[in-house]
Amino acid sequence: MTSQPPVDCTASPLDEVERYLAAHPDTEAVELLITDTNAVMRGKWAPAGTIQKAFTSGVAFPLSMFGLDVWGREVMETGLHVDTGDRDGFCMAVPGSLRPVPWADVPTAQVILTMATEGGQPFHGDPRQALERTMARANAAGLRPCVAFELEFYLLTAAPGESAAEAYRPVLSFGDGPDRQNMYALSDLSAHASFFADVRAAAKAQAVPIDTIISEAAPGQFEVNLKHRVDGLAAADDALMLKRLIQETARRHGLRATFMAKPFMPWAGNGMHLHVSLVDGDGNNVFADPARGQSTLESAVAGLLDTMAPAMLVFVPTWNGYRRLLPGSYAPTRIAWGHNNRSVAVRIPAGDPSALRVEHRIAGADANPYLVLSAILAGMLDGIEGGRTPPPPTDRNAYEAPAPELPDQMDEAVGLFRKSDFVRRTFGVEYQAMFAAIKDAEIAAFRSEISPLERSTYL
Repeated sequence: MTSQPPVDCTASPLDEVERYLAAHPDTEAVELLITDTNAVMRGKWAPAGTIQKAFTSGVAFPLSMFGLDVWGREVMETGLHVDTGDRDGFCMAVPGSLRPVPWADVPTAQVILTMATEGGQPFHGDPRQALERTMARANAAGLRPCVAFELEFYLLTAAPGESAAEAYRPVLSFGDGPDRQNMYALSDLSAHASFFADVRAAAKAQAVPIDTIISEAAPGQFEVNLKHRVDGLAAADDALMLKRLIQETARRHGLRATFMAKPFMPWAGNGMHLHVSLVDGDGNNVFADPARGQSTLESAVAGLLDTMAPAMLVFVPTWNGYRRLLPGSYAPTRIAWGHNNRSVAVRIPAGDPSALRVEHRIAGADANPYLVLSAILAGMLDGIEGGRTPPPPTDRNAYEAPAPELPDQMDEAVGLFRKSDFVRRTFGVEYQAMFAAIKDAEIAAFRSEISPLERSTYL
């Protein structure tokens, strides 16, 4: 288990700025980063002098940035736009997040921001605040989450002159044909050695703790795993920074990296798997406790299963994401768990008993890491606090198991999310209504679009 050095919370916020600028005296600019509801990175470019302001008085952004749909359009039903004056909030820098931007054309820093209201209160619409609240709940129970994210993505190359739907195709290695799987192939990694070398270099510069890189189940598909962090907020920050640096590095190599959940129907989709254990005040994994670990683990699993359907919209927040959940695809379709079984939604990986943990396998790679981890932790805590017992584990093909099916349509997921007491307790009444309104607007947009298949069939 590897963790980053802890942030010194006793130091002045300006100490971090002074240390950074002393180490990077030629810094000319700063990228101010904040993640919206749809995990889209938004923000500003500013002169380097703004760094100090971000750590002290804060940088103004409209609260309405959290009321945008996946296309960045205002969703009036959120109540965050002109009907309430489109008010500003003030975004403060997250301590420990000031890092260099290796791919920038001029010496540039970046810093993660979190939103507060005019009165200095955490803003309910900021997904990072949702995770912070759930982390506080875990800490109050004497527990800290130990978390590692795994992210899948495709490397694409442009195909000029084709239709918009076919503008990109997966990159292939050494002339292989597009229908081969070639899972875990070292040759695929070798074919992109310079790209992955630059990814690792950027991650090192930004203190993003990359662990393993593998070739995945489809041509041009890869997975990057992050090391465990005994800090859920830092782990979620890492996941977002990893996505960004992969996309920026791909651009520098003339490629495009996509974390879209299901970019190609014939091939595997992109998932975001989370490995989570709980650590007590002495730094011990409570799941590995010989006296109570098994019962605690099973109660956590029971909580995850019980809250899975109402939280589905958090795990799979896009119209496209439900195309990924297909039998046999290694993306789950049923509310099932098991040991060393990749067909279930909640897997208990094989390995050293001291590292006993759950692997949550539902989320698409395009989901919001803050929201996903918040829902997972809250589900685990519900199960542990209630002493719940899960159904028997599935040791065979979970796609054929006698277990309830997960929602497989976005509108069904919105309905369950909107009426769920678990969602209300975890994310708050305001966020529950806001997120559902945004997703309603996205569903309406997709339903209003006539597909090329319809035209080619009926025109």
